[in-house]
Amino acid sequence: MSILRDEDKDRIQGFCSIFPEKRSALLMILHYLQDNYSYVSDEIILELSEVLNIPATEMHNTFQFYTMLKKKKQGKYVIEVCATLSCSLMGSDHIIDYLENRLGIKSGETTQDGKFTLLKVECLGNCGKAPVMQINGKFYEELNENKIDKILKEIEDND
Repeated sequence: MSILRDEDKDRIQGFCSIFPEKRSALLMILHYLQDNYSYVSDEIILELSEVLNIPATEMHNTFQFYTMLKKKKQGKYVIEVCATLSCSLMGSDHIIDYLENRLGIKSGETTQDGKFTLLKVECLGNCGKAPVMQINGKFYEELNENKIDKILKEIEDND
């Protein structure tokens, strides 16, 4: 049974036609599929592997490198906490621990209600305001427990 729809396959072929090699279109294709399916499952990767004639292991390697690509369903609100050196020195490890306890999940997991996914990520590019996180692309800087509580309460009140 095919997961990819005919319009997806047409779009994939369109992306491939832009580049001299299909492999060059892979990142663009994966972003397209993630935008349409909210994540790229192993089943989609296997089917895409056949469509593009690219080994599935190569696609899995792409996911290892590009942290913005997701292989499993994410929560409605994706919380990404920077864990690189500047943020770590300014307390991001504590921020991650606090969020894990507050949400009742570990980094890489999603709450049972599907509301929040917590992720440790590499540099968010805002070292001067560390520690930082983003939720669905919106940045929050100079974090502490009080700020996090206010941010989460605002999300919960507006949801």
